[in-house]
Amino acid sequence: MSKKQYSLEELAALAMGEIAGDAQLMISGFAPLETAGAGDISFLVKAGQIDKLDDFKGSAVIVPMAVEEATVPLIRVQDPYLASARIHTALLEKPFVAKGVHEQAWVGKDTSIPDEISVAPLVSIGERVKLGERVSIESGVVIGDDVRIGDDTTLKANVSVAEGCIIGNRVTIHSGTVIGSDGYGYATDSQGFHTKRPQVGIVQIDDDVEIGANACVDRAAYGVTLIKSGAKIDNLVQIAHNVVVGENSLIVSQVGISGSTTLGRNVVLGGQVGVTGHISLGDGVMVGAQSGVHNDQKPGAKVGGSPVLPMKTYVRAAIQYGKLPEMGRDLRKLKKEVAALKAENEK
Repeated sequence: MSKKQYSLEELAALAMGEIAGDAQLMISGFAPLETAGAGDISFLVKAGQIDKLDDFKGSAVIVPMAVEEATVPLIRVQDPYLASARIHTALLEKPFVAKGVHEQAWVGKDTSIPDEISVAPLVSIGERVKLGERVSIESGVVIGDDVRIGDDTTLKANVSVAEGCIIGNRVTIHSGTVIGSDGYGYATDSQGFHTKRPQVGIVQIDDDVEIGANACVDRAAYGVTLIKSGAKIDNLVQIAHNVVVGENSLIVSQVGISGSTTLGRNVVLGGQVGVTGHISLGDGVMVGAQSGVHNDQKPGAKVGGSPVLPMKTYVRAAIQYGKLPEMGRDLRKLKKEVAALKAENEK
């Protein structure tokens, strides 16, 4: 299959940028500055790094607006990192190939499967499942009864979607992730024995969500565990029952969110953050890596530490923590000096 090609003019329109050079130059690939060749476009993040283009062998470069000219054609943009992501994605796009349902896949009764579908070998699809157009399901995927999956969604190998869950349009779920496993809920008697509380809700994943590999999103005890549109969830994340993840939130690897916690829009949780249950994080909250969040956070709060503090306070505290050995030595020295002065005065 031949590579997809775009003119520099088309790519500039996609990236909302300005062209300096041949607008009809054809681009077919994306590569780093150091390895780009003929037909490739690359990007430069900072205008001060313009000397990196001296040995550039590609065809064009995405640059900040401050770069006015260079020895190669340019697309000038406000944010080269964002523009490069959009352009690289466009160059990699491939038309959906409807391979149908493989003869080694299992499909339950009363399941709705459109013509534009790709179901790989060793897939198991339950009863009364409804699949949208151009859905791609890779080998080893297990889909429970009464699941609904929207258009243009991809389930990578060995994903599990438990019964009754709802997945929207243009969702990507990577290998090994489990959607709709039981939430963690037990009632304990006076003797210390645990009785499991039934988990009878579902998981709903809205449009344009991406979930990484080996993540777990638990079904609600009652009602819905909800991942709202545009959220991006990294590998190895645990989202407990009845959690709500707000639109366009970013959740980095190894985060754990306890039950019934609500995240607003555009919340960012750094790696290994732990969030306790039954609290609310407002829109735009940002939590530093390895922090522990134990209480509600107002919109826009930037916090870190365990338990979390305002980020500026946390940074100052972390600096002082590193000085504790020195402060301890000074304190011991001062105590000796005070003791000597006291002894002198008592003579």
